Amino acid sequence: MGWMGKLVGGTLGFALGGPLGAVAGAVFGHAFDKNQEMEGGGRLPYLSSHEQANMTFFVAVFSMLAKVARADGHVSRAEIDTIERFMTEDLRLSPQSRNAAVGIFQTALDSPQTFEDFAGQFYEQFRFQPQILEFMLDILFRLSTADGRLTEEGESMIRSAARIFGIGEERYRRIRQGYASDVDSYYAVLGVAREDSAEEIKRAYRRLVQEYHPDKIAAKGLPEEFTRFAQDKFREIQEAYEKVKSDKGIR
Repeated sequence: MGWMGKLVGGTLGFALGGPLGAVAGAVFGHAFDKNQEMEGGGRLPYLSSHEQANMTFFVAVFSMLAKVARADGHVSRAEIDTIERFMTEDLRLSPQSRNAAVGIFQTALDSPQTFEDFAGQFYEQFRFQPQILEFMLDILFRLSTADGRLTEEGESMIRSAARIFGIGEERYRRIRQGYASDVDSYYAVLGVAREDSAEEIKRAYRRLVQEYHPDKIAAKGLPEEFTRFAQDKFREIQEAYEKVKSDKGIR
C-alpha cells in the first residue's frame, strides 16, 4: 500500500474531503493541510484518483466498522478481538497499515460524523462499481456476526448502508442469508433460491465468477490487502456452488 507509506512519512498530501476526510485528517494530521510545504520548499504532491479510491475504501471500512461496533452503545472485547483478527488474519496488514487502521477506527468511534455520512461518501466514490458496494456489505456482515449474533442496532445500520448503496431488499436478504448456519446460506452466497432451476443457478454462478474473479477485482484498484480478502470471497463462491450442486444434484 504505497500511498499509506507516503502519507505516514509526510511526503504526500491529500484532499479527500467530506466526513471520511475529516477522520483521515485527524489520523494523518500533518498530511491533511492542502497548503503544506515540503522541507526545502515546494508543495507536496497529492493523491492520484487511483490512490484516492484506495484511501476512500480503507478509511471507509474502518470508520463504518467503528460505528457498527458502537451501535449498541459500547464496544465489546469480542468486537475488538474480531477487528484484530480481521486486520491480521484476513487482510494481513503491515504494521504501518495496521496502526493506521486502528487510528481510523478509534477516531471514527467518537467522531461527530454518522455511519450514514461515511456510507454516503463511500457510495459517491464507488457508485458505478456495484460489486464493491456489495463487498462492503459483506465485510460489515462478516465482522458484525463474528461472535454469532447480529444486534438489532447493527443490522439497522447495515440496512441503512444498503439503502444508500441502492441495494434492494431481495438482494440484501440474500446477502444476509449468507451468514446463516444451514445449507440455505450457500444458496444465498450465489444469490439464488432452492426452488430455482439448475440453469438459473449455473447462470448465477457464472455471473459471480466473472464479477469476483481475483483478476477482475485486482483491476478495480482496491488496496492489495482487500484484494486478498476478495480472493476469500471468490473461494466462498466456489465452495457454495459445490454445496448447492450436491444439494440439488446438479452435474
